[in-house]
Amino acid sequence: MPATKGDLCPFCPLAGTSSVARAWSATFDEIIGKHIEEFCKKYMTMDAPGVLAKYPDIFAVVIIIILTGLLIFGVKESALVNKVFTCINVLVLGFVVISGFVKGSVKNWHLTEQDIYNTSHSIYGDNQTQEEKLYGVGGFMPYGWNGVLSGAATCFYAFVGFDCIATTGEEVKNPQKAIPIGIVASLLICFVAYFGVSAALTLMMPYYQLDTNSPLPNAFKYVGWDGANYAVAVGSLCALSTSLLGSMFPMPRIIYAMAEDGLLFKFLAKVDEKRKTPRIATMTSGAVAAVMAFLFDLKDLVDLMSIGTLLAYSLVAACVLVLRYQPEQPNLAYQMARSTEETDNNESVSTSESQTGFLPEEEEKCSFKAILFPPNLDPSKLSGSVVSISTFIIGFFIVCSCILNALITNIAIYVWIIAVILVLIVSCIIWKQPESKTKLSFKVPLLPFLPVVSIFVNVYLMMQLDVGTWIRFAVWMLLGFIIYFAYGIRHSVEATYAASADVERNTDAGSDSCK
Repeated sequence: MPATKGDLCPFCPLAGTSSVARAWSATFDEIIGKHIEEFCKKYMTMDAPGVLAKYPDIFAVVIIIILTGLLIFGVKESALVNKVFTCINVLVLGFVVISGFVKGSVKNWHLTEQDIYNTSHSIYGDNQTQEEKLYGVGGFMPYGWNGVLSGAATCFYAFVGFDCIATTGEEVKNPQKAIPIGIVASLLICFVAYFGVSAALTLMMPYYQLDTNSPLPNAFKYVGWDGANYAVAVGSLCALSTSLLGSMFPMPRIIYAMAEDGLLFKFLAKVDEKRKTPRIATMTSGAVAAVMAFLFDLKDLVDLMSIGTLLAYSLVAACVLVLRYQPEQPNLAYQMARSTEETDNNESVSTSESQTGFLPEEEEKCSFKAILFPPNLDPSKLSGSVVSISTFIIGFFIVCSCILNALITNIAIYVWIIAVILVLIVSCIIWKQPESKTKLSFKVPLLPFLPVVSIFVNVYLMMQLDVGTWIRFAVWMLLGFIIYFAYGIRHSVEATYAASADVERNTDAGSDSCK
């Protein structure tokens, strides 16, 4: 689990930076007449369909290099610039939505197969299978529910960041009320914004004629508002600039923090003495983001961001499920202090344990009755182990069910029924276990069922992404595991403290035996 979470920490902002840089480049290229795209396609094509982009995006690399240089010189994120860009974003957003509903036509939501055929026949001839694969069958959902779910998995990228609200529990007066309201409100605002733009866009022009790189400017050009497409393009650049700044600023800090903790190489934690910035971490993160923007297409980068975020949220839900049922443990600092102060006097040790509140637990016998009807009101080692194993079983059932659904076109309904029954049974076992009494500023409600539903939805959406996304993500995770098991697991701060504690304990044991 630590390795997986560590891999995902820098991955999400890196993929986000690369995708936004690609989108910024495409929008700017649209304003100047697509000269960059034409040049790259003519002289720098990459013949690796499904693996790499059609052409490398040099301009996206230049954007990342410039911003990386600014970060190295210590340029701070400006709240005023963000406010100005946000105001421009809201104005452009409102203009797009209103214009789309004014100039749009509901006919574009009810296109027939004949309409699609008339458009694509000149390209694919009588190849109806190819037409349906690319353009669907028309109607409001031309690609069916599979298309909707696949789009939802990709568009999950739009809702990334709401989890930051949960970190403000110590800063608000009433976190039990403020945090849920903040999360729901932010999600609703994002939903309304994306719903409005998507509806306006698909009303203005047929879905199969949308430009994937710069859809909004092209949509206004399609309806005859040639002047508006430049205003919308500039507004899009402002929005993308805000997003790009927000993606790039945390990258060096995350890498610096991981290097400081020993999970990454120590030289990445060096800080420039003059400018007080993590220069090497900034250069490294910028280089990786530039390479990703250079090699991969915009859709591939967005899918990578989505799959990483979905997996991270699944792991968070699993961690919430496990940690809320674990017995309270002394932290590492307490263990270190205690290891250096142990003496031969058993009475003093017992007194110390009593004062700290961590009394030795009685051995519990694992039985069917103890699992279903725990004798203790507080979590114990047995109940904690039961929850950990049950969470693993639930995750296994969910993953297997989603994989079968992805591999088999028409999976039998009884397979889902069996999976749901098994997950409910194991969830009820978790529900019977005693929950931690530790007071927190905000707790996830409806345990254990809400985290289980969250894990299922996230995994199901992950399975809607294409094979290429999974391969690219697997390569990233493999690199992360290699770094973690070859370096991080032995050099992390926690591993160093644990090793020191073991040496201290062995030394004390040796001195006691000599006495």
